[in-house]
Amino acid sequence: MSRLSHSETHMVHRIGWLRAAVLGANDGLVSTASLVVGVAAAGSGRPEILIAGLAGLVAGAMSMAAGEYVSVSSQTDAEQADIARETRELAQTPEAEFEELTRIYVERGLDDDLARQVAAQLTEKDALSAHARDELGISETVAARPVQAALVSAATFAVGAIIPLIIASLAPTAQITPVVAATTLVALAVLGGLGASAGGAGIVRGAARVTFWGALAMAATAGVGLIFGVAA
Repeated sequence: MSRLSHSETHMVHRIGWLRAAVLGANDGLVSTASLVVGVAAAGSGRPEILIAGLAGLVAGAMSMAAGEYVSVSSQTDAEQADIARETRELAQTPEAEFEELTRIYVERGLDDDLARQVAAQLTEKDALSAHARDELGISETVAARPVQAALVSAATFAVGAIIPLIIASLAPTAQITPVVAATTLVALAVLGGLGASAGGAGIVRGAARVTFWGALAMAATAGVGLIFGVAA
């Protein structure tokens, strides 16, 4: 019989960049569209609307990059601290660490003898990797990558933010608010569906939850623009 082999790519392999990409694009689209809608509802002209939107794009992209970098760096620092501690414990108390790894496998369903065999073989191959993965829950697949998260967030924020700016530059001045709002809701539905599909979730549910919060944000900023607007 021929031996069949295949490679698998699971959704969790994408988690390092998928979360940052979805968050960045969604935030860029919602925040910039809300800003454009709010300024337009206040009665501002097209130049003021576009300037405000462009400023929001630049500031938002930089903010997303900085926020993601700091956030993910904190996660990386915590992971490295745990790994450093585990390294010391393996050097100082290897027997206790072996027993700890054995208990982990017993709790996962292996009998004691098999758990000890598995722990012994994994310890012989790479004790630190075994403890990092099975005791701490740290693996290469889901390891934090600050620079990647920062760059992906900034880039996708800018891509999302450019959509309402293009629409605002093309729509009639008097119709900027409804046209941008409608276009943004469609774009959010598409974005939500794509993000859900890439993550293996339901497309309709993903589109609905993103669209709901986007509509709520634009309604709130439009209300602010109407209340504090100075133009008739």
